[in-house]
Amino acid sequence: MEQQHRDEDHHMQSEQSAVRAEGLRKSYGRDEATVRALDGVDLSVPPGRFVAVMGPSGSGKSTLMQALAGLDNVDEGTIQIETTEITELSDRSLTRLRRDRIGFVFQAFNLLPTLTARQNILLPLSIARRKVDPEWLGSIVGELGLKDRLQHKPHQLSGGQQQRVAIARALITKPAVVFADEPTGNLDSTSGTRILQLLRTSVTELGQTVIMVTHDPGAASYADEVILLSDGRINEILPSPTTATVLDAFSRLESAHTGGRR
Repeated sequence: MEQQHRDEDHHMQSEQSAVRAEGLRKSYGRDEATVRALDGVDLSVPPGRFVAVMGPSGSGKSTLMQALAGLDNVDEGTIQIETTEITELSDRSLTRLRRDRIGFVFQAFNLLPTLTARQNILLPLSIARRKVDPEWLGSIVGELGLKDRLQHKPHQLSGGQQQRVAIARALITKPAVVFADEPTGNLDSTSGTRILQLLRTSVTELGQTVIMVTHDPGAASYADEVILLSDGRINEILPSPTTATVLDAFSRLESAHTGGRR
């Protein structure tokens, strides 16, 4: 059977993947107005890896993140979070998986203003009715430098501190993967750098898997690799990126599109 053969081909790979996608296709609109947001994307992200996704406006990077996180459907293809095939899940099962196995860090911090930092961090556990692991909470709070800020409410925290609380909230459930969507977009340069260092630390020290969408080559340089999208396809994968190599890759991408649709 073709499905069985494909499963056997990727058995080892799926065991080693925090996130794996095959043949992702997603279109919007109809007829002449059809836009292919994803046009055959394959990727595999091992556990404990920091991956940045970049691309020009309209390249499909936001659509890819939404699909991988189970926030949007695809027209074709399969997505696995660890060993769970999410494209076949019911809405209820998908909601549970997002709650238990996925962490989110958005450009907007999305903290509840009436709750303390500690309550905001523990909110996913409260919703899932899961017990707090004091040792894990202590590790996260220590790594993120929040120990003396836990009783503060969001309005008493700086933007950078609020984003640190948001990262702690994303990590508290020990998720299979954290998706970070422009996590430094609302922060000044110093706070943004600190957040990127903390995401890097969560990978290096806490074993977290992070997939980050960003437009900033400097931010992407904190990742283990950069996936560069163009017209809904993976154009290039940059290992051990630096700001310079990311800028160079973007330059090549723009040169290839010279005279074409921007």
